Amino acid sequence: MAKKDPYASLRFKEFNIFLVIRFALIFGWSMQFVVIEWQVYALTKDPLSLGIIGACEFIPAFLMAPFAGHIVDQQEKRNLLARCIAAFSLISFGLFWLTTSKIEATWSKQVILYSIYALVFFGGILRAFFSPTVFSLVALIVPKKLYPNAATWSSSTWQISRVLGVAFAGFSISWIGVHWSLCIVFALVVFAFLVVFRIKKKPILNPKIGEPIMKSLKEGVSFVFKTKAILGALTLDMVSVLFGGAVALLAVFAEDILKVGPKGFGILVAAPSVGAFLTMLVTAYIPISKNAGMKLLVAIFGFGISIIVFGLSTSFWLSVAALFFSGVTDGVSMVIRQTILQLKTPDNMRGRVSSVNSMFVGSSNELGAFESGLTAKLMGTVNAVVFGGTMTLLTVVTTGIAMPSFRKLDLTKDIEAHEEED
Repeated sequence: MAKKDPYASLRFKEFNIFLVIRFALIFGWSMQFVVIEWQVYALTKDPLSLGIIGACEFIPAFLMAPFAGHIVDQQEKRNLLARCIAAFSLISFGLFWLTTSKIEATWSKQVILYSIYALVFFGGILRAFFSPTVFSLVALIVPKKLYPNAATWSSSTWQISRVLGVAFAGFSISWIGVHWSLCIVFALVVFAFLVVFRIKKKPILNPKIGEPIMKSLKEGVSFVFKTKAILGALTLDMVSVLFGGAVALLAVFAEDILKVGPKGFGILVAAPSVGAFLTMLVTAYIPISKNAGMKLLVAIFGFGISIIVFGLSTSFWLSVAALFFSGVTDGVSMVIRQTILQLKTPDNMRGRVSSVNSMFVGSSNELGAFESGLTAKLMGTVNAVVFGGTMTLLTVVTTGIAMPSFRKLDLTKDIEAHEEED
């Protein structure tokens, strides 16, 4: 039966095309961010400039997210994704052009720097549209009964493309330099733009076209807060990322605590992603929709334990193992969260719900890094990580007690209902 087939969603041609596009875009975006960080630091030699890059992308993405969700719900998804990719190509080409030898020779460093900040800022606006557009499009490509399987493969593609993009960026800067590395990014985006038209246009399922924007936004936010399954999943993920942000302090652990240098730092950085990716592949074979609420609570509780073990460890390989298992539990959390969102969100609200999700998760990443840095300064690096893991555990226990309906959440009936619809 299809629901037991780990490759069920991959048997749909358009979904395979979608995964190719997703891989190219996430690989390119991840690669571009690393290359630009390198270039900006080379121009300024000021660590604060790296923080400014993050702020330039985060602030517009966060502020635009609710409006982007409204627009996505009002538009045809294939063409909207094509327009987003086209805009991304202009940004990537602009960054490629700014690093030409002619520009570097005739423009001042300050002008180049501010131009990079401006393009990153526009990229942040664009980022607000990508997530809800992609989330909404997947639901129109595969049958509803395959949403869990599609969520697994989509999340796996995101994870591996992000890891490979970051890793390849470091090598490409060394091999061919910043300028031609950004040319590769531009080529990947153009490739994605050409391929996206192999996906057919999809129907607009929102019956309220032309609805006033504020009414639309209020309806979307209200739906999230009234739907306990979605609210619980988003809250747990936000808190785990916010307080479990040990990754932001990995450089400190590598240099000052574990004393393993750059090579050890690279292994520490890779460990969570490897764990998450392997877990996502396993979930394609072993569905986790049954007792999903309890599994999500257990996964995030395990994530908190892993972070505490990492914080207390003075052994390099124990630290690697702890980070690996933090990735394993995070992978389970990601797949379950995406499945809940896909199954529980009405077709006409996918853009708005996904935007709220990106505000929860996206903001917690940046705020988590800030929280980790601040608590490390106030109470020390080890204590900061242990504190974050402890807060994650307390949040899981509190959520489990305060939301018994979430604890008992089982997605099996939702999947069976969608099978009957299909």
